[in-house]
Amino acid sequence: MIEVNSVTEFIFVGFTFPTSVQHLVFFIFLFLYFLLISGNIIIMLTVKADPRLHSPMYFFLGKLSFIDLCYSSVTVPKMLVDFISERKAISFNGCITQLYFFHFFACAECFLFTAMAYDRYVAICKPLHYSTIMSRKACFWMMVATWAIGFVHSNIQTTLTLGLPFCGPNEINSFFCDIPPLIRLACTDTTMIDAMIVGNSGFVSLGCFLCVLISYIGIASTIFKIKTVEGRSKAFSTCASHLTVVTFFFGPCVFIYMRPSTTFSADKVIIVFYTVIAPMLNPIIYTLRNEEVKTSLKKLWWRRDIFHKVS
Repeated sequence: MIEVNSVTEFIFVGFTFPTSVQHLVFFIFLFLYFLLISGNIIIMLTVKADPRLHSPMYFFLGKLSFIDLCYSSVTVPKMLVDFISERKAISFNGCITQLYFFHFFACAECFLFTAMAYDRYVAICKPLHYSTIMSRKACFWMMVATWAIGFVHSNIQTTLTLGLPFCGPNEINSFFCDIPPLIRLACTDTTMIDAMIVGNSGFVSLGCFLCVLISYIGIASTIFKIKTVEGRSKAFSTCASHLTVVTFFFGPCVFIYMRPSTTFSADKVIIVFYTVIAPMLNPIIYTLRNEEVKTSLKKLWWRRDIFHKVS
């Protein structure tokens, strides 16, 4: 008789690089992770330190940097250790914990992007009511809802996964514990669970994406009504960075989670993109596309540099 959940650990297949290349790849990803951490921390500190950035748009931007930092840190450090380890193992409990927090932060980011899109919609389409609609209290409750929905989503996903029996094999065809590669290892028919997981993920990723899309359709219709080219350009510039970041995040998520548990050769590259590359690029995109953030960064960090030189 097969023992249910006889698997006590999982082995990551990860990336198969030659030994001579393995350490080089390790340092490349270490450098990318360093950029990810430093970029997001700088954005958080800048938003908090500069009173001119104490508005809903930058409040959400600071929270986005925090979530990017957290959800990448759930997966990247273990991936880095595995690059220089002969045995790429993780305990069963460690795997479930990683899965739980990854989906918690990823879901929170989905809903935060939706809140940011709504903020831009109100700012451009209802500017006279902006301060009333996007009050400090409203922003606070949006963030509470974001964390609460992330909590519910990750609990559902984790509970569904824990309900599956794992009795071998135990090799995960990825570099971290995620639902699609994990449920392929279950020693039972996962058709129903697979459909429930896809449905839950679809509700989150596709639902949020549609809300963002509707917001930007409203924004686009308002922008096209602006008569001056300068006015249209200014309105569009406030949304361009957010739209770019949203595309980088939702595109890979829809590809990975909005399909049955099948494997494609490009999966690992796409997963790296939205767990490492996109969170690293977000601070850069917002800095390059946003004059207020660039000005605040120059003034704040330039003043600190001068202060240290005088000291």
